[in-house]
Amino acid sequence: MDYLEYYQLEQEPFSNAPVSRFYYDSSQHSQALVRLMYALNAMKGLAVLVGDIGAGKTTLARRLLDALDEREYEAALLVIIHRDITSDWLLRRIALQLGVDRPDQDKLLLLSQLYRRLVEIYEAGKKAVVIIDEAQMLDTRALMEEFRGLLNLEVPERKLLSFVFFGLPEIETNLAKDPPLAQRVALRVRLDPFDRPSTDAYVRHRLRIAGGNRQLFAPEAVDELHRVTGGVPRVINTICDNALLEGMLNRLEIIDAPLIRSVAANLGLTVDGAASALRPLTNASLPVIPAPPVTPRPALLEPYPTSTERALDEIDKVLAALSKQ
Repeated sequence: MDYLEYYQLEQEPFSNAPVSRFYYDSSQHSQALVRLMYALNAMKGLAVLVGDIGAGKTTLARRLLDALDEREYEAALLVIIHRDITSDWLLRRIALQLGVDRPDQDKLLLLSQLYRRLVEIYEAGKKAVVIIDEAQMLDTRALMEEFRGLLNLEVPERKLLSFVFFGLPEIETNLAKDPPLAQRVALRVRLDPFDRPSTDAYVRHRLRIAGGNRQLFAPEAVDELHRVTGGVPRVINTICDNALLEGMLNRLEIIDAPLIRSVAANLGLTVDGAASALRPLTNASLPVIPAPPVTPRPALLEPYPTSTERALDEIDKVLAALSKQ
């Protein structure tokens, strides 16, 4: 027997996989989605959503993608899985995601292909959107410059391409490497951990979607759950999943607070006081070394041209010459 059978559930309620049917539309998630949809509908250019580890950014990114009507948007989700990314790779990947057939290896030709594709999308009455998850891994000035250049692709009425960055707060440090790009952020949104009522509602929601017809966590257990997790969704899932397993093994009908404390201790987790941040117990005695301060370069009166912008200038010259023939 597994805990699904014991607690009469149809599927695992607390998997950390981003399953869309388990999405919990909290007040702050709902407001974040409305704000991001506004930025994309108005083609504002660049929007940024930040949150700490486990706050639910990936789940919200996928929710945003699902919310974009295919009749109105040509949208793609790009997940960055490592930091060793070149600007050429990034441009080709964006071009592929937006439907460019066989992106050229030559950057000038590739940008021409991408521009033509964006114009096609525009003329079809749609809006081109690229959502980038784990955007904090885009941590070089060259990559930030490429995004600035791509945001310059526009027609007289509006921009041809919008981006949404999802990632850790260090995104702001990356943006500071290209001050003109940082100035073009049209919208900033932050996801905070759940408060106690939201933690309770989140647990009830996931149990209900999983087929549960009753609350399996005592009120005191939810109090303890919020205390030991700090309201971080990913950690809530991990502790609840383990608590249901231990509850079955101990033949508990209802998960209580002592079991939550026991599970948290077995996982090596504790709460960092007012910050409500989880950390391994093995690291509790290690000193916290602050990151060195970042001094962004002052913004220039005229943004320095990126390699993408220089390539676009060359395209303009070629087109102008052809028009005179």
